[in-house]
Amino acid sequence: MEKEIEGGGGGSPIVPGLVFLGTPDFAVPCLRQLLECKADVRLVITQPDRASGRGRKIHQSAVKKLAIEGGLPVYQPERVRGEEVIETIRSYGAEIAVVAAFGQLLPQSLLDIFPLGSLNIHGSLLPRLRGAAPIQRSILAGEELTGISIMLLDAGLDTGPVLLQKEVSISPEDSFGKVYGELAEKGAELLLEALRDWPAGRLSPLAQDGSLATYAPPISKEELRINWNSAAKDIINQVRAFDPAPGAWFSLGGKRVKCFHAASVSWAAAGGPGEVIGMAEGGGLIVAAGGGGWLCLGELQMEGMRRMSAGQFARGRSIPQGSFLE
Repeated sequence: MEKEIEGGGGGSPIVPGLVFLGTPDFAVPCLRQLLECKADVRLVITQPDRASGRGRKIHQSAVKKLAIEGGLPVYQPERVRGEEVIETIRSYGAEIAVVAAFGQLLPQSLLDIFPLGSLNIHGSLLPRLRGAAPIQRSILAGEELTGISIMLLDAGLDTGPVLLQKEVSISPEDSFGKVYGELAEKGAELLLEALRDWPAGRLSPLAQDGSLATYAPPISKEELRINWNSAAKDIINQVRAFDPAPGAWFSLGGKRVKCFHAASVSWAAAGGPGEVIGMAEGGGLIVAAGGGGWLCLGELQMEGMRRMSAGQFARGRSIPQGSFLE
């Protein structure tokens, strides 16, 4: 069924000519919704094709693939700066820009092109968690609530006024992948509402209170390695925050092992941080953490191998009780 972006009370769709800027999977639901409601998407801008994976093959972004399927023109400048790039974008005559996880800060010279401004879909309840990794940071902190913000971009880092927000709960078992997917879908729904109401003058931009701002800098490689001296709840949050990728990990026999599906457990035996205490009835690996806590690792993946249950993993190699994970 086709969807329409309608003004309040019905009537003709309000779809200003727009430029869409996005790159990863997070942006795909937004572009898909725009295609389904036949929005006037005049240009899709996405990051250049990159080499990735073990074979270093060149891959197109998720947004580029969908844009090509939808018959939309695609533009892939290395940087959205410089007179030639700005003039190319200007030539499409769009009134508004939609930005979803594009991967670059937009210069003021680009923002000035669009009479109706640039709408950005951000995965937090601004002004909390401004920056590149709001979803991972919220899970790392053990937060129970996050959300989506539709904001008007300015030249700052997620500092522009907010048009719409929607809260999304995070359960203790939710992984990054689950929250990421839910926020992407909610963001697409909220974007349609913004595109319906903002051009019609039915939304009032709300300035952010900078005194309440927190930040979500990019995840560093060092943050992926598990420190078994940490509290069990913090290790569990670390595993959740990087599931399914890039994966929290420890070292076993000199090889990197990624962890998934970690949960808190009570266990009778004591142990030092990182010590393997035993196997749970369901096949999980029980490991001692700092402060006298324990956790159960449900799935593991050694480098160069597939992801599997901890029980399968243990049957294929020796992880005796009393051994230590590094």
